[in-house]
Parts: sequence; structure tokens; C-alpha cells
Amino acid sequence: MTDNQATPEKIAPPALDAIDRAILRLISRDSTTQLAVIARQVGLSATPCWKRIKRMEEAGVITARVALLSPERLGYPVSVFASIETADHSESWIARFANVVATLPEIVGAWRMSGDVDYLLHVMVPDIPAYDAFYRRLIAAIPLRNVSSRFAMERMKSGPPPI
Repeated sequence: MTDNQATPEKIAPPALDAIDRAILRLISRDSTTQLAVIARQVGLSATPCWKRIKRMEEAGVITARVALLSPERLGYPVSVFASIETADHSESWIARFANVVATLPEIVGAWRMSGDVDYLLHVMVPDIPAYDAFYRRLIAAIPLRNVSSRFAMERMKSGPPPI
């Protein structure tokens, strides 16, 4: 790969001005807000506001417009953070692990970590027996050195990144 080809590590974030950030704050709170309302609140007319939103979508700043759901009201009140350690760091193991993560719907977030833990999984389940069933499927699907689970007692904050 030549130096002028972009890789995820080399992609610079787009320059965002105060109006872009105001738009992002508004749509991150409620993505159903009408364009005219957003435009008025940031001091633009609809067309320039729409062009800014489209530019941020094309730049990958806005990756999706979604509804936030209540895990508790949907029957998934238990959040578990599972720390994963592996003895295998080969490309084939990593690809297999990524596939396992993608196929287990209980995993709602997954991160590769630095330090003594290799991966951190956020798992949502209805109850402890459901987590045990998930855990058994996970360890049967791929070899792991250690899985350490921490059960969340209370969600104190959840939201978009600071803008």
C-alpha cells in the first residue's frame, strides 16, 4: 500500500465546525428531528443543513440513524461485561473469533483491548441462566484461555460521544 492510500489508521477526521457539532448534538439526541427544526436551531436554511448532514454521512461521522431501545422493557435487564483472554493471536483465530462475536446476538458490543485482557464483550441477557447458556455456547465455539464476567448492577450513564 502506498502512502497516498487511506487506511483506517490514516483517515483524518473531517474538520467539524461549531455548526456541524450543533447538528450532531441535535441528531444524536433525537434522529427523528425534522430537518427544518435542526436548521432553525443551528441558524441555517434547510438546504445547507441537509448538505452538512450528507457530508458528515459520507465522511463516516454519522454512521447510522437508530432508535435507542430499553433493554429492560424488551426483556434483557442483565448486562454482563466479559473479559476475554486468549492464548492464540493468529490471524485465523482472530477471524474466527470475530465471526463468533458476529453470530451471537447477545453480544451488543465488542472491543479489542490493550493490557492483560484481550477482548471486552458487552452481553445482554434476560437472566443469569441465559448468561450461563450464552457462556457455554461461547466457550464451545472457540478456544479461550480465560473468561471473566462482571455483572452490571446499575446503568448510570449511556449516550453518544461528547461532541
